[in-house]
Amino acid sequence: MPDPNGFLRYPRRLPARRPVPVRIRDWKEVYPAATDELIREQATRCMDCGIPFCHEGCPLGNRIPDWNDLVRTDAWAFASEALHATNNFPEFTGRLCPAPCEAACVLGIGSDPVAIKQVEVEISNRAFARGYVRPRPAPERSGRSVAVVGSGPAGLAAAQQLARAGHAVTVYERDDAIGGLMRYGIPDFKLEKQHIDRRLDQLAAEGVVFRTSVNVGVDVTGEQLRADHDAVLLACGALAGRDAPETPGRSLRGVHLAMAHLVAANRAVSGRAAGPPAIDAAGRHVVIIGGGDTAADCLGVAHRQGAAGIHQLDLYPEPPQARDGARDPWPTWPWVLRTYPAHEEGGDRLFAVAVREFVDDGTGRVRAVRVAEVGVEKVAGRRVVTVAPGTERELPADLVLLAIGFEGTEDQPLLAQLGVVRNRAGAVDAAPDWRAADGVFVAGDMHRGASLIVWAIAEGRAAAAAIHSYLGGVGSLPTPLDPSARPLTATC
Repeated sequence: MPDPNGFLRYPRRLPARRPVPVRIRDWKEVYPAATDELIREQATRCMDCGIPFCHEGCPLGNRIPDWNDLVRTDAWAFASEALHATNNFPEFTGRLCPAPCEAACVLGIGSDPVAIKQVEVEISNRAFARGYVRPRPAPERSGRSVAVVGSGPAGLAAAQQLARAGHAVTVYERDDAIGGLMRYGIPDFKLEKQHIDRRLDQLAAEGVVFRTSVNVGVDVTGEQLRADHDAVLLACGALAGRDAPETPGRSLRGVHLAMAHLVAANRAVSGRAAGPPAIDAAGRHVVIIGGGDTAADCLGVAHRQGAAGIHQLDLYPEPPQARDGARDPWPTWPWVLRTYPAHEEGGDRLFAVAVREFVDDGTGRVRAVRVAEVGVEKVAGRRVVTVAPGTERELPADLVLLAIGFEGTEDQPLLAQLGVVRNRAGAVDAAPDWRAADGVFVAGDMHRGASLIVWAIAEGRAAAAAIHSYLGGVGSLPTPLDPSARPLTATC
């Protein structure tokens, strides 16, 4: 039984973040480990609702009330078992997911929701520290093989599920290290890479084979892949960054897509790059265009690289601090102001502004951005941006980072080789059994477009179940959703 008064006795509380002057001098994670007492208190706030809407908010269907109550009673090993039953990588989601489960928490109707994400990550931390996470190799091999192209959370989740079902799994990655955007796209202050490495050790012990620095479609053709494996899963992500080619001055030196900056920084921090990062904010006036996670990541990186000044620009007006029940009724995902740890580290955040021009310094390099205040509205389903007359001004900028979203998966030779095409949104459609072509399956951001890590893991698990069935596997693998599934939190 849960504690019926837990949410009355304990307020929502998170561990104090590392002090700003300390943390911007290194790349370690912002949040320190939480004490057992703090996490037990937070887990005790869970009411174990008769209808737990947190389940619906979570694409994985995590059994949140179950492991909250196990943490409350100090049963950490059982909590780890309950958590891993639906989520292969809670150490990733607990650090990187924006927690749609918390937006759907019943307690959040009139109070602060349960700190579900923090409980999740601490269960995972203790599971590794106390030896609860062990390899689970299949007792028998199926004699069938699967190629997984891409090593982000969707590909790795599918690889683990299929290997545990007895199939021979090979993961192909074009980068020099496994992990996809978690490796080179997510800064260490959000996810230290040791968390990836220790999970990869588990997968390798379960029989998963990793092949890095292999550009499938070039180094290995799609035809070769089909010949060597009984099934192929495409989990290549949605890495085609949205650009602004129509903005005057876009071709100036110093204007970059955000991911180019993040990847260069991550390579430098990892020690895999020779010398300083190719795109460095040190001593520069930085303008970050975009208001989401990627923009916040660039902001945190720029602080740690020693930027002279930073402006972050958002096209839309500043959101409210709390849910507007008329606009976003519970338990939908609310439009509210989301402040990231990077924002308390410095920089100026500007809302309802748009870049009109990247200004040349006379040598072909950007020296400023010309911005104006704008209004945004939807007309006949299309976004219309209206510039307020007389509001144009310049912001100093010798480094501009475009963090304005993604346009689907990259157009690459592999797609044509496998008979797969991108749809109008730049993603790859799947049939109800997750197939994109004969023997070829697709999952993750490559299928649904740029989305949340929790959706990537959920799709990887679901695609693995479909592949297992396709290969004639005995029994069935757990699957949290189907290709047509859409979240209750509709904007996630």
